[in-house]
Amino acid sequence: PSPWRLQTMKTLLVERDIPIPEGFDVKIKSGIVTVIQLEGEKGELTKNFKHAKLSITKEETKDGPVVRLKKWMSTRKGAAVVRTIGSKITNMFKGLKLGYQYKMRLVYNHFPIQASIEDGGKRVEIRNFVGQKMTKVCKLPEGVTCERSTEVKDELVFTGADIDKVSQSAAQVHHLARVRNKDIRKFLDGIYVSESGHIREEE
Repeated sequence: PSPWRLQTMKTLLVERDIPIPEGFDVKIKSGIVTVIQLEGEKGELTKNFKHAKLSITKEETKDGPVVRLKKWMSTRKGAAVVRTIGSKITNMFKGLKLGYQYKMRLVYNHFPIQASIEDGGKRVEIRNFVGQKMTKVCKLPEGVTCERSTEVKDELVFTGADIDKVSQSAAQVHHLARVRNKDIRKFLDGIYVSESGHIREEE
């Protein structure tokens, strides 16, 4: 093949600014970003973006402080990474301010699924799934808690500030109560996400 076909077109510079909302501060150290909430329910979130191989800096602009992402000589995939990291940092601000929650419903036909919440919402234990005697246990990651819904029967609510950890917890619980070796169109028993969104409404 022609050597020209093997060369992919590269963009000289892909740049993206994420505004830092009022009441927040950001610390950046060699690809590790820490978002700190200074007002209201104080807290912080830290994520490691070293794998993305891009420049992350905190800059002052005429519109206020921003987190600036830069990637030089980037392919299309590299440009997509810049946007992804930008979205993740935006979600960190939203998570600290509004929180994230996933609601899951226990669905069963004959054998009622028993879900118990232990260690103050840090561990979920599932019993009697399709009549099984074994207890299935899911330890939740740090920063995520689970509680029973007070309004809806057989509903679990997972809450936390980190959307990745909250959604991962919901996925792990769903995975524990999965029907195997049967037609899933007919055997609908399981624990399914019914709703996801913020804990508090945006003002």
